[in-house]
Amino acid sequence: MLIAVTRLNIGGPAGQVLALAKGASPRWRALVAAGKPAPEEGELKDPAVPVLSVPLVRPVAPRSDLSAFLALRRLIKRSRARLVHTHMAKAGALGRLAGMSVGTAEERPRLVHTFHGHVLQGYFGATQQRAFLELERALAKRTDVLVAVSPEVRDELLGLGVGRPGQYAVVPLGLDLSRFAAVGTPAVPTGKLRAALGVGPGVPLAGAVGRLVPIKDHATLLRAVAAVPGLHVALLGDGELRASLQQLAASLGLAERAHFAGWWQDMPSALADLDVVVLSSRNEGTPAALIEALAASRPVVSTDVGGVRHVVEAGATGWLCPSGDPSALAAAIEQAVFSQRGKAAQMANEGRRRALARFSTEQMLAAYFSIYEQLLGRRAG
Repeated sequence: MLIAVTRLNIGGPAGQVLALAKGASPRWRALVAAGKPAPEEGELKDPAVPVLSVPLVRPVAPRSDLSAFLALRRLIKRSRARLVHTHMAKAGALGRLAGMSVGTAEERPRLVHTFHGHVLQGYFGATQQRAFLELERALAKRTDVLVAVSPEVRDELLGLGVGRPGQYAVVPLGLDLSRFAAVGTPAVPTGKLRAALGVGPGVPLAGAVGRLVPIKDHATLLRAVAAVPGLHVALLGDGELRASLQQLAASLGLAERAHFAGWWQDMPSALADLDVVVLSSRNEGTPAALIEALAASRPVVSTDVGGVRHVVEAGATGWLCPSGDPSALAAAIEQAVFSQRGKAAQMANEGRRRALARFSTEQMLAAYFSIYEQLLGRRAG
């Protein structure tokens, strides 16, 4: 089996791919092929999972894309892979095309593609979105199983005409949450993040975990923080918008309250120091950052987009609000940190219970192995 992913940048898809490859081998003789993430994105690694480098890049780049297609095709032929499982848009397109090009329709490897979200809304301009949508519709017709990480993502894709209902399986994100669960309930602050940022133990501190890229809409988060007096925010991540977001923070009077921490290695210790974890995205698949925050018993506030509702139930495990609305986001943060702290703690504890029960690696592996067995029988491949 060949597992192809565009890049193993820090985030839920990369964590899922590494966990899947580690759990699948040697039973399914899994090989992982991936491109290199940009330096500011960070890279997830697991010493138990060797990764074959292929020239997969996120932007449309005809020369690199052709090289990546040929490299994936060679890997499929050389390994005699009977199944190709792709993740993320670029690897999903080139990996499936490579699989389709090997042998006859009966001989070619079975094709599985996982949508960790999708890039068909909110990521690109109208012309590119239409082109990507038509490509996904065409690829879906020749894909054996389409996997969505939440019912919401599946329903969005079906609404866009990608695939048929019978092609889909819903497999929730599976994460090793033991390090986050060890933070305890209630979470015991470590002081490590606050010391690094120069934020005292009594200072209200929100946090956002993720890449500093347009789809995450940190600009709305900063505007919301500016509307909550005394609140500090830690941006735990990096990306192409760091400089412009720092400029925005300064223009909003947040130079002393917005802390750009970069990628934080010991994420459980960082979460333990936060009063609330905030997600301000315009679109999401299944947000690993919120799952990890709940596993660590942290209150969460999020925009109500994509598969977020698969993780956060409004009023039961966190706050949900419209995307692109700083006032609504500020009001929710104010409740979580100031006026409804008791309710926030109760919801965080319930969120912890649900996250640990719903998003385990074991459940994810069992679901994928069932799909593989249906496609290939019980023989490894």
